[in-house]
Amino acid sequence: MKILHTSDWHLGKRLNERERIQEQVEVMDEIVRITEEENVDVVVVAGDLFDTFNPSVEAIELLYRALHRLANGGKRLVVAIAGNHDSPDRVDSPDVLARQHGIFFVGSPKVHFNSTVTDGGIELSRSEKGISEFRLPGYEYPLRVMHTPYANSLRLCRFLGVEEQEEGLRAVLREHWGVLAAKYCDNAGVNLLVTHLYVAREGGDMPEEPEDERPINIGGADAVYTSLIPDGIQYAALGHLHRWQVVDTVPCPAVYSGSPLGYSFSEAEQNKYVTIVEAEPGQEVRFEKRRLTSGRPLVRVRFEGVEQAVAWLAGHPEAWVELTVATDTYLTAAETKSIHEAHDGIVCLIPEVKEASVSDERVASIHDLRSDVNALFAEYFRRRKGQEPNDEIMALFKETLSIEN
Repeated sequence: MKILHTSDWHLGKRLNERERIQEQVEVMDEIVRITEEENVDVVVVAGDLFDTFNPSVEAIELLYRALHRLANGGKRLVVAIAGNHDSPDRVDSPDVLARQHGIFFVGSPKVHFNSTVTDGGIELSRSEKGISEFRLPGYEYPLRVMHTPYANSLRLCRFLGVEEQEEGLRAVLREHWGVLAAKYCDNAGVNLLVTHLYVAREGGDMPEEPEDERPINIGGADAVYTSLIPDGIQYAALGHLHRWQVVDTVPCPAVYSGSPLGYSFSEAEQNKYVTIVEAEPGQEVRFEKRRLTSGRPLVRVRFEGVEQAVAWLAGHPEAWVELTVATDTYLTAAETKSIHEAHDGIVCLIPEVKEASVSDERVASIHDLRSDVNALFAEYFRRRKGQEPNDEIMALFKETLSIEN
């Protein structure tokens, strides 16, 4: 049985204010193409389908079109769970219609399904809170998918009817997963865990969350250890972290497939992948990553002087750029204009003054102004944006001050 594992689509997400829906269309097309080329039987999407609880119409339409194409008229099973960016109710809402076409949405941990057969002959044979068993045409053995969408300790306890909430997320999951695995996950079928949580190897390094990702791990309190994964599970398809990585191989491979596009400059120049898994009952799975090539690359670069920066920008028109320009003095308005005219993908321009004395004098002159809040704001704006605030910006700032007062 061949399974494609992907996650963290974040449909509708922008890069600062830069629209990226066309890149997302292209990478969805690529994932569909890989699914067909690899003759995949099952697709699992491990959370963060959207970037916000209230996604745009374009993002919603793109999700449904992509999943419908992946499901291939109900002939291919698709299981998509909610992540911490998703509204559980929004993810669950289309499930009644989607199931007939082979798409099973899991928005909350309490979801279970009634027995059904899709238009393509996939049978949902058994289901209860947290697990579903499927029979796929052409396979004599079943597929069990243990599904745990994102939930913090409080929500998981409430959904699963656990009274002692102080037990914490790890204790709740150990019990919940253990009971389900004992009941369903024998060696007569293929057994997967699909979850959107912060997963780490106990005693190992804690994986790094992306810069602009909403953290679901605070001081390690909500970290879920791979040692909690019950025996019988052959592969853990993880979502939340955006870099492809194998967290652990014991008791089974626990893999973050990562996001299909780079979504922050902490992911600059990262390669992106989907994971192809081959599984059969009672055997270790085989898995490999398949690189994705769609979308504009994210690049962090630094140059000494404006001329070097402009020359490089001219040769890399397709990139999204975080650009640092080091100069002897602050960038002038003309220099800033020439940089932006050289490239339409500069997301962030960071001026860097090489001479500390120049910066110190500028700061000192501002501090000498003491109570002149307008001058302080203008200096802040120059440091963050690399240019002088225009009259409209200053007028808005003064209006804000009047409202506050």
